[in-house]
Amino acid sequence: MKKENFIFLIISIVGVILFSLGMCMSTITEWNTFKEGIIVGIIGLIILISLFIIRRKMEGKPVLKLNIKTMKIVILGIVSSLILGIGMCMTMVWQGLMVQGIIVGIIGIIMLLCLIPLCKEVK
Repeated sequence: MKKENFIFLIISIVGVILFSLGMCMSTITEWNTFKEGIIVGIIGLIILISLFIIRRKMEGKPVLKLNIKTMKIVILGIVSSLILGIGMCMTMVWQGLMVQGIIVGIIGIIMLLCLIPLCKEVK
Protein backbone atom coordinates (compact mmCIF):
# COMPACT_ATOMS: atom_id res chain seq x y z
CA MET A 1 0.00 0.00 0.00
CA LYS A 2 1.32 3.40 -0.94
CA LYS A 3 1.85 6.02 1.73
CA GLU A 4 -0.75 8.36 0.21
CA ASN A 5 -3.36 5.58 0.14
CA PHE A 6 -2.70 4.78 3.78
CA ILE A 7 -3.05 8.44 4.81
CA PHE A 8 -6.29 8.79 2.86
CA LEU A 9 -7.55 5.59 4.51
CA ILE A 10 -6.86 6.91 8.00
CA ILE A 11 -8.40 10.34 7.31
CA SER A 12 -11.47 8.79 5.69
CA ILE A 13 -11.95 6.51 8.72
CA VAL A 14 -11.84 9.60 10.94
CA GLY A 15 -14.45 11.28 8.70
CA VAL A 16 -16.75 8.26 8.78
CA ILE A 17 -16.43 7.93 12.56
CA LEU A 18 -17.23 11.63 13.06
CA PHE A 19 -20.19 11.41 10.69
CA SER A 20 -21.65 8.29 12.30
CA LEU A 21 -21.02 9.56 15.84
CA GLY A 22 -22.76 12.81 14.95
CA MET A 23 -25.75 10.91 13.61
CA CYS A 24 -25.91 8.84 16.79
CA MET A 25 -25.62 11.95 18.94
CA SER A 26 -28.47 13.63 17.10
CA THR A 27 -30.83 10.67 17.00
CA ILE A 28 -30.44 9.12 20.46
CA THR A 29 -32.65 11.29 22.63
CA GLU A 30 -31.23 10.02 25.92
CA TRP A 31 -27.91 11.71 25.18
CA ASN A 32 -29.50 15.19 24.79
CA THR A 33 -26.86 16.18 22.24
CA PHE A 34 -28.91 16.97 19.14
CA LYS A 35 -27.20 20.24 18.18
CA GLU A 36 -23.72 18.93 18.96
CA GLY A 37 -24.46 15.81 16.95
CA ILE A 38 -25.44 17.81 13.90
CA ILE A 39 -22.21 19.81 14.15
CA VAL A 40 -20.03 16.68 14.52
CA GLY A 41 -21.87 14.98 11.63
CA ILE A 42 -21.38 17.99 9.36
CA ILE A 43 -17.66 18.10 10.21
CA GLY A 44 -17.36 14.41 9.29
CA LEU A 45 -19.25 14.98 6.05
CA ILE A 46 -17.03 17.94 5.13
CA ILE A 47 -13.92 15.82 5.75
CA LEU A 48 -15.25 13.04 3.49
CA ILE A 49 -16.29 15.37 0.67
CA SER A 50 -12.99 17.26 0.75
CA LEU A 51 -11.06 13.97 0.70
CA PHE A 52 -13.00 12.88 -2.37
CA ILE A 53 -12.25 16.13 -4.19
CA ILE A 54 -8.56 16.12 -3.18
CA ARG A 55 -8.14 12.48 -4.22
CA ARG A 56 -9.65 13.08 -7.65
CA LYS A 57 -7.44 16.15 -8.21
CA MET A 58 -4.30 14.21 -7.17
CA GLU A 59 -5.10 11.47 -9.68
CA GLY A 60 -5.59 14.04 -12.45
CA LYS A 61 -9.22 13.07 -12.96
CA PRO A 62 -12.19 15.41 -13.13
CA VAL A 63 -13.82 15.99 -9.75
CA LEU A 64 -17.14 14.54 -10.83
CA LYS A 65 -18.07 12.86 -14.08
CA LEU A 66 -21.84 12.90 -14.42
CA ASN A 67 -23.39 10.30 -16.67
CA ILE A 68 -26.28 7.86 -16.44
CA LYS A 69 -24.17 5.08 -14.88
CA THR A 70 -22.90 7.38 -12.13
CA MET A 71 -26.40 8.59 -11.34
CA LYS A 72 -27.70 5.00 -11.12
CA ILE A 73 -24.88 4.06 -8.75
CA VAL A 74 -25.55 7.09 -6.54
CA ILE A 75 -29.29 6.43 -6.42
CA LEU A 76 -28.76 2.74 -5.63
CA GLY A 77 -26.28 3.65 -2.89
CA ILE A 78 -28.67 6.14 -1.29
CA VAL A 79 -31.70 3.86 -1.47
CA SER A 80 -29.85 0.80 -0.18
CA SER A 81 -28.31 2.79 2.69
CA LEU A 82 -31.75 4.07 3.66
CA ILE A 83 -33.18 0.55 3.57
CA LEU A 84 -30.33 -0.73 5.75
CA GLY A 85 -30.94 2.16 8.15
CA ILE A 86 -34.66 1.42 8.32
CA GLY A 87 -33.86 -2.19 9.16
CA MET A 88 -31.53 -1.05 11.92
CA CYS A 89 -34.23 1.27 13.32
CA MET A 90 -36.74 -1.55 13.22
CA THR A 91 -34.50 -3.78 15.30
CA MET A 92 -33.09 -1.25 17.76
CA VAL A 93 -35.66 1.54 18.17
CA TRP A 94 -39.12 0.30 17.28
CA GLN A 95 -40.64 -2.31 19.58
CA GLY A 96 -41.68 -5.75 18.32
CA LEU A 97 -40.11 -5.58 14.86
CA MET A 98 -36.87 -7.51 15.44
CA VAL A 99 -37.34 -10.24 12.81
CA GLN A 100 -38.76 -7.88 10.20
CA GLY A 101 -35.92 -5.42 10.87
CA ILE A 102 -33.30 -8.12 10.36
CA ILE A 103 -34.90 -9.09 7.05
CA VAL A 104 -35.06 -5.47 5.86
CA GLY A 105 -31.44 -4.93 6.99
CA ILE A 106 -30.27 -7.98 5.05
CA ILE A 107 -32.05 -6.69 1.95
CA GLY A 108 -30.23 -3.36 2.38
CA ILE A 109 -26.88 -5.14 2.75
CA ILE A 110 -27.52 -7.19 -0.40
CA MET A 111 -28.40 -4.01 -2.28
CA LEU A 112 -25.16 -2.40 -1.06
CA LEU A 113 -23.21 -5.45 -2.21
CA CYS A 114 -24.71 -4.96 -5.68
CA LEU A 115 -22.73 -1.73 -5.87
CA ILE A 116 -19.45 -3.62 -6.10
CA PRO A 117 -19.96 -5.08 -9.58
CA LEU A 118 -21.48 -1.79 -10.74
CA CYS A 119 -18.50 0.28 -9.61
CA LYS A 120 -15.79 -2.23 -10.50
CA GLU A 121 -16.77 -3.86 -13.73
CA VAL A 122 -16.49 -7.65 -13.61
CA LYS A 123 -13.97 -8.99 -16.11
